[in-house]
This record gives sequence, C-alpha cells and structure tokens, in this order.
Amino acid sequence: MTDTPAVDSETPAAAEGRPATRRKALRILALVVVTIAALWGIWYFLTQAGRVSTDNAYVGADSAAVTALVSGPVKEVRVSGTQAVKKGDILVILDDADQRIALADAEAALRQARQRYGQASANADAARARVSARGADIAQARARLRDADAAVAKARAELARREGLAGTGAVSGEELTAARTAFASASATRDLAAAAIASAEATRGSASGDLGAAEAVVRGTTIETAPDVAAAQARLEKAQLDLERTIIRAPVAGIVTNRQVQVGQRIAAGAPIMVIVPIATAYVDANYKESQFRKIRIGQPVELTSDYYGGDVVYHGKVIGIAGGTGAAFSLIPAQNATGNWVKVVQRLPVRIALDPKELQAHPLRVGLSMEATIDTRGK
Repeated sequence: MTDTPAVDSETPAAAEGRPATRRKALRILALVVVTIAALWGIWYFLTQAGRVSTDNAYVGADSAAVTALVSGPVKEVRVSGTQAVKKGDILVILDDADQRIALADAEAALRQARQRYGQASANADAARARVSARGADIAQARARLRDADAAVAKARAELARREGLAGTGAVSGEELTAARTAFASASATRDLAAAAIASAEATRGSASGDLGAAEAVVRGTTIETAPDVAAAQARLEKAQLDLERTIIRAPVAGIVTNRQVQVGQRIAAGAPIMVIVPIATAYVDANYKESQFRKIRIGQPVELTSDYYGGDVVYHGKVIGIAGGTGAAFSLIPAQNATGNWVKVVQRLPVRIALDPKELQAHPLRVGLSMEATIDTRGK
C-alpha cells in the first residue's frame, strides 16, 4: 500500500484573510480597553479625585471617670459592667451613718452660733441701757453735789459770821457749836455727793466696756451675716453636701466599664470606682500621613466604615479639628533625629472627625474600634 500526502483544504484566499481578522479583533480589543480606561478615568475624576483615605482611624470618646467624693463603706452597687445608664442614674450608695452624725453636729453648732449672737445682741442692749442709766445717775449726783456745795458755802458763811460775833458775846457757845456742826454736816454731805459721782462714773465705765464687747460681736451684722453664724452655716451646708454625695450618680449617659467597686468595700474620697463611656457622643481620630494634608480642611465631609458593622453601614461626619502635633512629638521619649544615620519616616497627624448623632444612635460604636475614613477634600 502506498502513502499519499495530505492535501491542505485551506484555500489561498482564506489564508490571506486570517491576518486581517486578527488585526480587526485587536483593534476592537484596543477600542474596548481605551473605552474602559476612559470610563474609569471619568468615574475616578467624578467620584474619587480629591478623596483621601486611611484605615489608621479609631473611635474615641470623652469618657467620664466616676470617683467617690466622700469616704465610706459601699452599701449598694446598682450597675454592672457593660450596662447602659442615663445621666443622673444611681450607680453606688455608700453607708451614710457618719455623714448623718456630722450633719446633726453641724445643725447643733449652727443653733448654738445663733443663740450666741442673740445673747450678744441682748447683752449689747442691756449694756446700752446700763450706760444710759448710769448717765442719769451721774446727772443726779452732780445736781446733789451742786446743792451740797451751796449748803457748804452757806454753812461756812454762817460759821464765819458767828465766830466773828463770839468775841462780843452776841453769840452763845451753843449757837457757835451748832454752826460748826452744820458746817461739818454740809461738808460730809458734799463729800458723799462727790463720792456718788465717782461711783456712778465708774459704773458707767464698766457698762461702757460691756457695751463695747457686745457691740463688737453684733456691730454691722445681722444674725445671718455674723461671722460665727456664717461659718456654722457653711459647715452645715458642707455636711448636707457630704450626705448627698453618699449617693453616687452617673455624670453622663453611656456604658459602664472598668467597674472597680464591690459591696462592703470601704472606699476613700477621690478613689476611682468606674468609667462611663458616652458612646452617643463618640468621635473618630483618623491618623493621616503628612503628605495627605495638602487639601484637608476643617469642615470637610467624611465617610467612614467599620468592620464592626461591615461595609454596608456607612457613617457620615465632618472634620472638626486637626491635632497640634504628631503622636511622636508628645511621646514620653520624643524621637531625636539629629543623628548621622537619620532616615526619614513619614509622620501621621490625627484628624478629629465628628459623627452624625442619628447614625450613631442607629448603629452605636465602641471606643477603640478601628475605622476606615475617607475625606472629600472637595467639600470645602
């Protein structure tokens, strides 16, 4: 049997048409690629140009540290960790026996201060009355002294007259003796009147001293403004405040975390007992590279997503602040770049982003969660 060579069935025309078909397909492919690239460029220019993103962003909040303002044993703890609380809710109740005793003591001290002021006021009135009475006594004593001086002068003149007549026999010895007795009696009366004045003046001086001491307490004040009463009132208000502080309330609304208090534990004033995270006012700190800040401005809109909810939940916020320095600048041991083997490292600067409260309420976040943030620098 003899082998015969195979005959190529392709015609010369078909062979010549293959390169043309290939070139046409390549032109179509190139046109498709160019079209796709152009569409992608248009899409990027319209939607992505001017947008800067980072996944180095974290949720933060101005957490409130709850501390005891008075010391005492813990009587009751009304919240647990992770519990949501409202502002003003009771968190912890301390045993208030010591504070109630202190309040009763302060109330008694205030009553005593008021009584002392009232007594001082009464003493001032009484001393004022005594000074006035002694003044009247002195006036009367001086009037009696004037009368006694007149009587002494009269008795002296009568005695002198009778002594002058005694040598003539016109005055008897009995009359002379009577004149001398009258003069002595008038002089004694005058001395008594003078002594009465001295006594009345001394008594008035003592009363004036009492009046000065009493008026020093009440002068220029009322029972409410007197220093002792005001000090006692302040101690009473402090005791009332300390009693109120045995009930520890939530300073803000949020989630309880880091609870450090147990029933029966004695805590000191100033001791931290828990932290409340106000998730309703959470914010995001996004750490952008320094090379991305050319167009970032305060007020620009931001879109954010979190792995906590996935990409289906998009938060909307705005830039409200840019930090005054990088994290490295405020570290405990700042970097020292003045060395011979320095290598430039791109720094990051925190950007504070406020979130929409309604979106936060619908999808609450937790402090420390990572976020992906995209700032639209065309927004402002």
